[in-house]
Amino acid sequence: MKNLEIHSIDVSTSLPLKYADEGIRAGFPSPAQDYMEQAIDLNKEIVKHPAATFYGRVVGDSMRNEGIEEGDILVIDKSLELQDDDLAVCFLDGEFTVKRVRLEKDAAWLVPSNPDYPPIKVTADNDFIVWGIVTYTIKKNRRRRKFQATGKNNR
Repeated sequence: MKNLEIHSIDVSTSLPLKYADEGIRAGFPSPAQDYMEQAIDLNKEIVKHPAATFYGRVVGDSMRNEGIEEGDILVIDKSLELQDDDLAVCFLDGEFTVKRVRLEKDAAWLVPSNPDYPPIKVTADNDFIVWGIVTYTIKKNRRRRKFQATGKNNR
């Protein structure tokens, strides 16, 4: 189990960004919008409970088959109550981990989405809390470029 870096959020500022309010097609392309009038503030869009919301940077690859990779940023809401099959940040025996939580009558299972890691059965013998529920994953989609012959890293 790897640690998760936890960071507080700052919603005291606003950063309205223009966006394609008519959507962006994932199928056939449509004409580009020349003027985007609408603006979106990501703080207001993804943070519903500011006093109880934190960011966490993923360390490790136990959730890779769910599209959560090392370096991704999780938006974690501590005010939400756990429901079966939620993606949650859990504190287990002294360490943070992010897993799908499957609930049973006398136990909970922390389920990774990488076959290299086994599910973890949590019982009353463990020091365990659900620290928060993951509501969004923020990821960098542009892949890191390999070093060119010049030795410069093209990011």
